[in-house]
Amino acid sequence: MKKIRVGLGQINPVVGDFDYNLKKILDYIEKAKNQEVDILIFPELSITGYPPEDLVLKPSFIEKNIQYLNKLAEKVEDIVVIVGFIDKQEDVYNAAAIVYNGQVVGKYHKQYLPNYGVFDENRYFQQGKELTILEIEGYKFGVSICEDIWYPENPINTYAIEGCEIVFNINASPYSEGKIKKREELLKVRSRDNLVSIVYVNLVGGQDELVFDGNSFVVSPTGEILAKGKGFEEDLVIADIDLDEIFRWQLKDNRLKNLRFSYKRQENVNVISLDYKIKEKTQIIEQRIVLDNSDVESTYKALVLGLKDYITKNGFKKVVLGLSGGVDSSLVATIAVDALGSENVKGVLMPSPYTSKESVEDALELAKNLNIQTFTIPITDVFKTYLAEFKDIFKGLNPDTTEENLQARIRGNILMALSNKFGWIVLATGNKSEMSVGYSTLYGDMVGGFAVIKDVLKTKVYQLCRYRNSISKVIPDRVLVKPPSAELRPNQTDEAELAPYHILDEIIRMYVEEDYSVEEIIQSGFDEKTVKKIVRLIDINEYKRRQAPIGIKITERAFGKDRRMPITNKFREY
Repeated sequence: MKKIRVGLGQINPVVGDFDYNLKKILDYIEKAKNQEVDILIFPELSITGYPPEDLVLKPSFIEKNIQYLNKLAEKVEDIVVIVGFIDKQEDVYNAAAIVYNGQVVGKYHKQYLPNYGVFDENRYFQQGKELTILEIEGYKFGVSICEDIWYPENPINTYAIEGCEIVFNINASPYSEGKIKKREELLKVRSRDNLVSIVYVNLVGGQDELVFDGNSFVVSPTGEILAKGKGFEEDLVIADIDLDEIFRWQLKDNRLKNLRFSYKRQENVNVISLDYKIKEKTQIIEQRIVLDNSDVESTYKALVLGLKDYITKNGFKKVVLGLSGGVDSSLVATIAVDALGSENVKGVLMPSPYTSKESVEDALELAKNLNIQTFTIPITDVFKTYLAEFKDIFKGLNPDTTEENLQARIRGNILMALSNKFGWIVLATGNKSEMSVGYSTLYGDMVGGFAVIKDVLKTKVYQLCRYRNSISKVIPDRVLVKPPSAELRPNQTDEAELAPYHILDEIIRMYVEEDYSVEEIIQSGFDEKTVKKIVRLIDINEYKRRQAPIGIKITERAFGKDRRMPITNKFREY
């Protein structure tokens, strides 16, 4: 029985911070060596941080990443390390380096480059054509990167035929709802189909609108999860893999025998033989399996991590947001406190002539529960001044959304003034339902440096609030039961102006996230007039969404990079 100990360095690098990333990687190497790990792997583009986007087009950036890979190699001894970096040859490649005893002994270039949704890898990288096999004591290990493993015809097939017992797969796979389970199920299929153990390490951390969830794991050739890391935080995952047992399984499998009989090596396969000796272990490790979070819990953790990393990685310390006493600002304030601490969150109450006493009470109760400092700056006098200035030019015209938007823009000015004066970054509190149909005010409640729940539908907002209250009750009960209202005129409610949120959100999901046609949505049982109204609002408000602050992506189809619609566009389905 020959067991090899593998380590998965689930780290949170910072794009472009080479010193920080190198130190992080070296720290994890020391931790792994202390636990007698033989092979330690790190996520995709760990040296540079992911995604580096157009930094890849800067020759100086590429050169610096290679310099830091070499600095890393100089410090690696008595352990094999696989780490993601940008390789430069005749072109540039999304690559994995195999590092051992002071040298980069081998490289692998990513073969399948994602070019959909938030990914633009064809813009930056050349496609790899070679396979890389690491050989130690007669055992073979394949190397692959992220997307390589998602296709049925993928490098794993060839690695299995070539006799590999393990395939290492390094990743930067961003979070979206349901994706964690989808990944695991896919890799179980890949491992069973090819009778190899797959060691899957994923990045963790926030990068602009993306959140990487970690959840790294090791799966056996039978599809069993041997070890699994934490979600949404850094972790070192360790597992012992019985190589001889895998070889015995492969010997008994007629599929592999037949494939090997007909196999002719067409790919360029590089085999790198190392003199590394698998360690005789003196420590017994616990192959830890962290239980999955619920979907709501995972989404909440993604929002907390995304906000925390955006603020801290960009050098901010404190945030400020308007507290309306509504459900959206209550959720954003709670996420901010969980991400940054109550001392770093400031709340501003800005009551207008239409703000109810209950809304003020709810906002103050929330602030008390969260232990955050608040400021009350009424907008009534400023609003009256605006109305007086417009009295002559608006003469004979009835009040409409103009006066409503004035109130929102006064509030936006107040928040930005506090931001300018004290260096606090403003958090926008709009949700995906509002952003979809333009139920927000440009330069008003849309102002901010970061929109925490921009990709969260209103019905999900309530689920997240109830989940958070199940941990400790901070959001007042009345916030979760009263009709949502912008309170910009008497007796105003959101659902009266739009549609009941459970209907609105489903139409948005079908049209925006699933690309259903108007006719298909109507045929699924929704009222024709309502569908056409909502779809029209979605279509005509693209200009407004383009000017909104970036926010955390938690669905498969977020506004922005995932969905790119032209503003000047005459195509209509209604």
